[in-house]
Amino acid sequence: MTKRFMQLAAILLALILCIPASWAATVNNDGKIMLRIGLASSSSYSKVGELIGANLWNNTGYGAGYRFGYFDKNLNFVELARTDASIEQVSIIKTQNTWFDSSGSRSSYSNSDNGSSVVVGCFHIQLPGSYSSYQEAAAVAKEKNGFVAWINGTYQVRVGAYTTKEEAESALASLGSGEVKGTSSYGVNVVITGTNKILFQFDGGASQCLGIMPDVTGASDVRTWFWDIKYRGGFTYQRIDGGNITVANIIDLENYVKGVAPYEMGRTWPLEALKTQATCARTYALRRLNSHNSLGFDLCNTDHCQVYYGVGSQSTTWGPSPVSDQAVEETAGQVVWYKNSLAETVYSSSFGGASENAKYIWGTDTEKSYPYLCGVVDPYEEKADSINSRSNWTVSYTAAELEDRLHSKYYGTGHSIDHLELLYSELGNVIKLTVHWDNNQTSEFKPSNIRSVFGVNSIRFTINGKTVSPGSGSTSGTGGSYAVNGSGSLSSLDGLYAISGAGSTSGLGDDLYVISGGSTTSVLEPGNGSGGSNQGGGTVTVSGNSYVFNGGGWGHQVGMSQFGAYAMSQLGFTYDEICEFYYPGTTVGPYQK
Repeated sequence: MTKRFMQLAAILLALILCIPASWAATVNNDGKIMLRIGLASSSSYSKVGELIGANLWNNTGYGAGYRFGYFDKNLNFVELARTDASIEQVSIIKTQNTWFDSSGSRSSYSNSDNGSSVVVGCFHIQLPGSYSSYQEAAAVAKEKNGFVAWINGTYQVRVGAYTTKEEAESALASLGSGEVKGTSSYGVNVVITGTNKILFQFDGGASQCLGIMPDVTGASDVRTWFWDIKYRGGFTYQRIDGGNITVANIIDLENYVKGVAPYEMGRTWPLEALKTQATCARTYALRRLNSHNSLGFDLCNTDHCQVYYGVGSQSTTWGPSPVSDQAVEETAGQVVWYKNSLAETVYSSSFGGASENAKYIWGTDTEKSYPYLCGVVDPYEEKADSINSRSNWTVSYTAAELEDRLHSKYYGTGHSIDHLELLYSELGNVIKLTVHWDNNQTSEFKPSNIRSVFGVNSIRFTINGKTVSPGSGSTSGTGGSYAVNGSGSLSSLDGLYAISGAGSTSGLGDDLYVISGGSTTSVLEPGNGSGGSNQGGGTVTVSGNSYVFNGGGWGHQVGMSQFGAYAMSQLGFTYDEICEFYYPGTTVGPYQK
């Protein structure tokens, strides 16, 4: 999940928030929590779709050669076969006739004759007998110029890769013994990239898919290229329902977080900010286990879940840095808890003054289930405005331009705007925007689609500079109220008491002060601390020949502000204090497997 969390992702997250999570992590024999991260799939949240063929390439200096097998239910790798260290590149292709032209870390594949120079056929000659070990089968395969196949738990030796059954039968006649064979619709071949030489064939049916662990040398830090990105860990290749290949990265939790933190937050940001990001990313991942199980993995690698690019690319200015890795290592195993449950640690780029109650954004039950997603006034974020290009922004439309935009999205077609009506929360964010048309019809927009429909960066904005007038009405209080924890308000302080750290109580007097994170003080007045341009909540009506949206922040407005974390770290707050500020009522502590 990231600052670019768009409308559909928000809707899906709202649905997820309504489902109780079961955080049963997969722990391998080494005691590590293991994850399956989708790199290529049919999901619309994958930048790389299902593949006819997929390449792997050893990252020079970080391991050599490959081991083939499968991952068991606890994601332990079970080896069935291996190459020697001289094999740097392999391609995994469907066991159909496949034509391809390969170069670098990507290839062009087709299951029909496209004139490519290399073709791997799907018909083979299976030699008589089966074998008890890979070594035994490999010795025979070498002698017969064939390859080892592992078919439903049995080692076999096969020869040739013919595009027609007739070709295979002709070759069988000259060979003298054997049987023409293919595989099921779940089979895959591993070939030396750029050739039709099959190294290994795998067909475990619908229940088992090929796993690959790079390196046969025992290197301590193994990295492998897939689709121009380097990844640690292993890979799975699954043909779901017999289709094209879905690819997942099998990675332990801490190395996964190392591949998230520098992409979701600046890779050289302050250590405590990155520690905050690492802790939130770790917690978020553990709550999302099995969320894409039907696709063969736990989480995708895009902003629908969390952006994950492993160890990065060739660029030296993109990807993990020493400080981002340090942040993950120094918070290893630390997560955000609410009572006995993992917290829903959603986050976005910036808020412009205050986050928002998730009940207004996604309809989430913040009274009982998610009280820590209540929205908070953020007095710190503005201290990072100098590096935040969206700390303040303006989007302008003439009335005709805004009408055209809305008409293009099938709202109010053929009609003109009479006026806009904005409902503000007590924290100053727009929680409903209603367009009133000249035919007395209306189009109503909620926070989940306000940003995409009106082309704005956040729901914290005014239009034509108009703000809520005191006493104009409020979602929970008036403009003359005192904000309480970002989720409510009080009309006065009469009859209220302060509780000291030692547990003693005293009545609240008239001269109360607010102390900011920067240690500055100011008199507490009604509305003080509610943040933003429309503190206290209420309704605003706007009309005219133009509509100028002036706002601040970028994202869905719930949870942790990344620029706020940056600012708080610069002010001396620690990562656990930052987490506990943005998710009130939570605590940071170790994850219990």
